[in-house]
Amino acid sequence: MANIISMSSFVFGFQHIDKTKLNVVGGKGANLGELTRIEGIHVPDGFCISTEAFKRIIAETPSINELLDQLSLLKVEDRDKISELSGEIRRVIEGIAIPQDMNEEITRFLSWFDEKNAYAVRSSATAEDLPTSSFAGQQDTYLNIIGKKAILQHISKCWASLFTERAVIYRLQIGFDHRKVHLSVVVQQMVFPQVAGILFTADPVTSNRKVLSIDAGFGLGEAIVSGLVNADIYKVCNGKVIDKKISAKKLAIYALKDGGTKEQTIEPERQNRQALTDEQILQLERTGRKIEEHFGCPQDIEWCLVDDTFYIVQSRPITTLYPIPEANDEENHVYISVGHNQMMTDAMKPFGLSFFQLTTSGPMYKAGGRLFVDITPHLASPNSRKKILETVGQSHPLIKDALMTIVGRKGFIRSLPDSTAQSPGYVEKVLPWSYLAPFETNPAIVADLINSNQTSIAALKQNIQTKSGADLFDFILEDIPQLKKILFSPQSWEAIKVALYASSWVNKKMMKWLGEKNAADTLSQSAPNNITSEMGLALLDVADVIRPYPAIIEYLQHLKEDNFLDELIQFNGGQETQEAIYAYLNKYGMRCVGEIDITKTRWSEKPATLVPIILSNIKNFAPEAGKRKFEQGQQEALKKEQALLDRLRQLPDGKRKARETKRMINLIRNFVGYREYPKYGIINRYFIYKQALLKEAEQLVQANIIREKEDIYYLTFEEFRDVVGTNKLDYQIISKRKDEYKLYEKLTPPRVITSDGEIIAGEYKRENLPADAIVGLAVSSGVIEGRARVILNMEDADLEDGDILVTSFTDPSWTPLFVSIKGLVTEVGGLMTHGAVIAREYGLPAVVGVENATKLIKDGQRIRVHGTEGYVEIL
Repeated sequence: MANIISMSSFVFGFQHIDKTKLNVVGGKGANLGELTRIEGIHVPDGFCISTEAFKRIIAETPSINELLDQLSLLKVEDRDKISELSGEIRRVIEGIAIPQDMNEEITRFLSWFDEKNAYAVRSSATAEDLPTSSFAGQQDTYLNIIGKKAILQHISKCWASLFTERAVIYRLQIGFDHRKVHLSVVVQQMVFPQVAGILFTADPVTSNRKVLSIDAGFGLGEAIVSGLVNADIYKVCNGKVIDKKISAKKLAIYALKDGGTKEQTIEPERQNRQALTDEQILQLERTGRKIEEHFGCPQDIEWCLVDDTFYIVQSRPITTLYPIPEANDEENHVYISVGHNQMMTDAMKPFGLSFFQLTTSGPMYKAGGRLFVDITPHLASPNSRKKILETVGQSHPLIKDALMTIVGRKGFIRSLPDSTAQSPGYVEKVLPWSYLAPFETNPAIVADLINSNQTSIAALKQNIQTKSGADLFDFILEDIPQLKKILFSPQSWEAIKVALYASSWVNKKMMKWLGEKNAADTLSQSAPNNITSEMGLALLDVADVIRPYPAIIEYLQHLKEDNFLDELIQFNGGQETQEAIYAYLNKYGMRCVGEIDITKTRWSEKPATLVPIILSNIKNFAPEAGKRKFEQGQQEALKKEQALLDRLRQLPDGKRKARETKRMINLIRNFVGYREYPKYGIINRYFIYKQALLKEAEQLVQANIIREKEDIYYLTFEEFRDVVGTNKLDYQIISKRKDEYKLYEKLTPPRVITSDGEIIAGEYKRENLPADAIVGLAVSSGVIEGRARVILNMEDADLEDGDILVTSFTDPSWTPLFVSIKGLVTEVGGLMTHGAVIAREYGLPAVVGVENATKLIKDGQRIRVHGTEGYVEIL
């Protein structure tokens, strides 16, 4: 058989296939070839008809190419047209006679097997079971096919199944070219199992890589794959069955003697019987681990049990698992997401990741294009564990709950004696008045901090201009400690700490003395020196400048090009408009969505991003709305202060209570706004660094070392520095990382993940909520009803006054939208993250940390946001 096979160009036996033949036999075929090479693994024999055969069929049929041209012009929404064209393509392919030489090769292969054998005929696409996307299940499988004529007919059917409606729509959704997917066909001898199913070498529910999960049912595995029956589910870990769910298996699919399959009812006494014995389960675990080791990553495996032998009929990588941060030791670790704290859970490009790490302290671990912190040391001793759980619990109850689950597991974290390790951001329980006094007597502290930062930024702008090449990189590395020194000076931290402490004190005492919840929220409205909330109001002022000029408004509504600022001069009012936008960009243009990633496009780089928001402000607001909103917030805060102090004075020992409260309110008013400033300072510096670095990238483009400036985003800071120094780069690194980034973009990062890859989702522990309440974290008081606007991309925002914004996360760049809304709901966030702080400043009821909010709430629904209690109702 071997010499026949090796001469063939259209047909390959499994023994002659390995992973290098992916383009020839597709994902399924390549994996079957690899499986036959693993010692002790049984794979039913068979062969693959190569993609060359498919390409030839397509090439020799002009009508298909015309239909493909038409198909490539369609969009996902054109369902009827897709249905019509894809049906036509399938009819043409199924009608083509397989050419004589190809037919002979297939016949020659079949002659090596018994004529009466039954076969499974399955599609294997070149874009299937790839690490970056799973096309699995898009094409068809035919079971129990007997006889040469039927096999040839089903090969044509498999080719045609590349153009089923679901396959075409899937490719359109992920932007995959129909002509780039080629199809091989697997013809494999059927086995007739008593039991069959699927085996995942990592738990598909929790992602734990140490737990293996088996689905098992009677008859052919098709019944489970197609969802016809509930399978038994067994969980196995290190040679022990740790969990079993035995389902009632009422149906099975069995093969018929003359070909085809049928559903059959299982006799009642067998329906609730365990499909595999414990011994068989453990045998299957060993098989699964052996296959996983061969492929080097977790696998999704289809298996059949015939008598006492397990046959493997398919194995593919599990593409949905979140990668594990790599500690490279054998210890257990617990990681928490940096992005959930920074309100930026999107994947970051390598340059963004490496740069963010340079500007923050403490070791971080990369996984899936995001950063994680290992907090295992903080959980190891009772003292530091108590502190970290308290700190995290204040602002991120879901993370705290997940950590409690881990801490409750015996032996997962090695216990250490009590240490004095401080948890990050820990605020002491009671700050003495002597500590607070300097802040009370010197409200100019914040102004001084802001001034010293502005002076330092002006010096940086001046000094960086003279630097280039390797000097520039050294200069930036020397400036970063300066950035940290200014923004994280003891005094800067203390100012923020005092504001947090005063807010927490007021909330606790007002609850205790007056039964009033979250009183500090209203007291924080329109606090001075909040650079982020000022940014939202300043865009209302820009709208005021443009409002009197209808021609400019008309021009901005139909904006096409990015250089619109230069074009404005031709209009009446153009000069004023241009100056107003430039003044805004001068102060805030370094901001953008996901701004902690230095590679993200800043507003100054693409000012058109702001145009929809400016137009929305013109439409939704009267002149001077910015000033009015700020004054209104001040009035609300003042009114709240008076009301609280009046009520306190009526209490026993009321004078003292009112006096202490007044001092705390003054601290909130003077210092809470500064909370947003350090991040503004960092992002300001980022943009100055970035502009200088992009000049270096420009030089590399000129020297033909990279193709476009943005290629450097796929290098780390150190790698970029090396390329500038050596003028050498292996471009494959860029291509590989672009592919990885595309994969990472699709993943949802976990809040908490362990070194076993297990994702632990916390829960809110709350009673007495309405039955259908969607629960989150209360971060800004009040109750509001309105229309939900589910917006995932800031540029798509079309808000009416009074809408409630529902989105995955908001960082400072979303603030200009906050002036138009009446409430906020986000999937990510904590008590002190930016969305929460600004919602309180603007007096918007807000609930954050609402799991799957953008899926549970539909755009346009009326909802009620309970910002004091922390839940949302769909009305």
